[in-house]
Amino acid sequence: MKDFNEKNAVITGAASGMGLAMAQTFADSGMKVVLADIEEEALASAVSQLSAQGHSVLGVRTDVSKLSDVEALAAATIKEFNAVHVLCNNAGVGVGAPVGSTSLADWKWTLDIDLWGPIYGVEIFLPLIEEQGEGHINSTASMAGLYAGASLGAYNVAKHGVVALMASLERDLRWRDSKVRASVLCPGPINTRITESERNRDPDDAAKHTDSEQGQKFWDFLTRTLANGMDPAEVGPMVLDAVVNEKFWVLTHPEMGEIALSQAQAMLTDQRLTR
Repeated sequence: MKDFNEKNAVITGAASGMGLAMAQTFADSGMKVVLADIEEEALASAVSQLSAQGHSVLGVRTDVSKLSDVEALAAATIKEFNAVHVLCNNAGVGVGAPVGSTSLADWKWTLDIDLWGPIYGVEIFLPLIEEQGEGHINSTASMAGLYAGASLGAYNVAKHGVVALMASLERDLRWRDSKVRASVLCPGPINTRITESERNRDPDDAAKHTDSEQGQKFWDFLTRTLANGMDPAEVGPMVLDAVVNEKFWVLTHPEMGEIALSQAQAMLTDQRLTR
């Protein structure tokens, strides 16, 4: 897909961070954009920011963990712009906790948003995109979708699932000669607010979070790491490039792929998890 004039893109988690960067990039390329996010005030600010630049923008408050909200997002998009050509399943959250010390509420919250969100997005939007004859679906996973490190059990499981979802989708699309393509974004350290995810969590559900010394130490480390991470603005053009050039993998830090490679080598050499 190379012509973006009069085309429409839907981005979830679009009020800030990588989602807003994608929205900005697609809008600058000539597309009309639909910004979806659960954080209403930030969403309104993002819509105002893009509208002030002369872009065609629609904001829709969306909780991607709810199928009804994703269906409503699709309906609002069609009502406003009549079609959809690109979907970016970007909304995501994280919890720092080791397996065995993660509450069931934390598991459910993470998987509902990080995995079921993209599943709902694909199932609801794919038929609409295929109606246009061409298009693209991108979902945000993580390097944690390629390598499962410690203290991120629920997040690792969700992001591995997203990688599998998008790989399955891409192969299914090619098998039936569809003109729609799929890709997966696997970011390394990006300066976003994902370690503040619980700001948008229901307080009663957040109260079920289980703290652990290991999890908190890792979360503090991750917060410091992300503060020095890549500017989210750099990510939008990478996703656009994947759409234009039909790339499946979008790696913000290709050098981190060596971690996944070493894991594969260990599997083949002596069947250990890592070497």
